[in-house]
Amino acid sequence: MIEETRIRFIGKVEHASEELCEIRVSNEFCGGLKGLSTFSHIIVLYWFHKRDDEVNRRTLRVTPRKHPGAPEVGVFASRSPSRPNSIGLCVAEVLKIEDCLLAVKGLDAFEGSPVIDIKPYLPRADSVPNAIVPEWTLRGPKT
Repeated sequence: MIEETRIRFIGKVEHASEELCEIRVSNEFCGGLKGLSTFSHIIVLYWFHKRDDEVNRRTLRVTPRKHPGAPEVGVFASRSPSRPNSIGLCVAEVLKIEDCLLAVKGLDAFEGSPVIDIKPYLPRADSVPNAIVPEWTLRGPKT
């Protein structure tokens, strides 16, 4: 089993607000955006750079803060940014793509967050209509 590998960041979140986020894709990866504008939504994998330290990487139990009444759960049963590998995942709406700059809505990353990867959202593959989740996940904001 490979215990370590190298992740190449493909870009960075340049601007982040409630309504709009901008992702700047590095010039060397800009060609990978071809055809992405034909999708309404994307999946963005990014690095929780503000939680990348030994304390947060050793966190194994959390109480999800944005879900009132949530019980303590294992970190893998949550979307907590404190986790062994500081990888965030979010589905975002594509508003505009111009050259190497993507304007998206709904990305919950901070300004300066390194972007690991971008994938198209495919409803047939990425949505599970009858998925079962604990009651506490139904309270609070989308995560």
